[in-house]
Amino acid sequence: MNHHRLLPLAIASRYLLARKSHSAVNVISAISVAGVAVAVAAMVVVLSVFNGFSDLARAHFSILDPDVTVMPAQGSVISSADSLAAVLASRPDVAAAVPVLEQRGLLVNSDNQTAVVFKGVPHHYSDVVNTEPAAVAASVYTDEFAPDGSGITDVSVGVANRLEIVPGMTGLQLYVPRRAGRINPANPAGAFFSASLTAGRVLQVDQMEFDADHIYIPLETARDILQYTDEASYIELRAQEGVSPEKLASELRATLAPEYKALPVSELHSQSLMMISVEKWVTFSMLVFILLIAAFNIVSTLSLMVIEKRDNMATMSFLGAPRAQIRAIFMWMGAIITIAGGCFGILLGAVLSLAQQWGGFIHLSGDPAQLTVDVYPVRLAAGDVLAVAAIVFAVAALAAAVTRLFTRKYN
Repeated sequence: MNHHRLLPLAIASRYLLARKSHSAVNVISAISVAGVAVAVAAMVVVLSVFNGFSDLARAHFSILDPDVTVMPAQGSVISSADSLAAVLASRPDVAAAVPVLEQRGLLVNSDNQTAVVFKGVPHHYSDVVNTEPAAVAASVYTDEFAPDGSGITDVSVGVANRLEIVPGMTGLQLYVPRRAGRINPANPAGAFFSASLTAGRVLQVDQMEFDADHIYIPLETARDILQYTDEASYIELRAQEGVSPEKLASELRATLAPEYKALPVSELHSQSLMMISVEKWVTFSMLVFILLIAAFNIVSTLSLMVIEKRDNMATMSFLGAPRAQIRAIFMWMGAIITIAGGCFGILLGAVLSLAQQWGGFIHLSGDPAQLTVDVYPVRLAAGDVLAVAAIVFAVAALAAAVTRLFTRKYN
């Protein structure tokens, strides 16, 4: 019984490997396999490139992001944030916890001004986030405040360029709208609070979200101009060694009151990572469509094969072979061509991806000194290879089904 089921497969394999009476059939068969292989290899490479860019984004996010962020479930600030930070810092799975106050304001340097997102952080903020790797220029000041009493501010490279700021520069003014109290229309300047700042370091992480408009100022200064005492926008935590941010965030959700929520670093930029994922799978879908178009070459190849083997089909029919078994021969031929091209394409795509992943032969355009990485980031993932293989088998089944349709007219 099994022998009869495998007979069409054996005949199909022999037809494909045997010399054809017309050389054009051999050429078209080779083109069909090559078309499928190129489309499948492109799928593997493109998915691997998107994996690389996703890893690169995660690496950059983690430079200035805490392991876990505790924020209010409703509202914009956490009351008694200093006390809550101390309680969280006492947990055995937390290495450090600090309150952070974030708001928008206007930073002015002489005649230049720009809107910024300022982040008020305590002096021991480095216990949670080490900003030193992001510093591209630094001043001589190492404390929170300059000798003249003005707060030290670390500015992103975009802010530094627009305001022509250099480390150690004094006279910077940060303005924010008055949060509480009455405003005198006769004195518009009274609608704003301001703070004097001195430029500290210039930071760059090659992420537009940060480099464009972020600055760090002392938490005390941020609370003064925002009229807060012990409030904070959120509390940032660093997990103990060996404790994953996801596990710590999960345990905090179970123990904190409902008015708080805890997010690991992977969820802080979920929208950006989701955009990369959407682009990845949309591109994958487009390549699947290209693979389907390439599969039409297989149908044309099988059409020629049916015409060439018409006499053989008649002979098998006279010998008692059922029509279904004869049609199964060409169905197997379509599946074999698709799977062979798919396997070769997966192998080719994997080799190209691993060569770039380990060797970095293809470089990004631009000045390498201005780039965080100068080669295309690539990471081959087993899940992507399995997804491509599943698509190949699905297309092979489709090609076999289409072949069954156009072979019905042959007796």
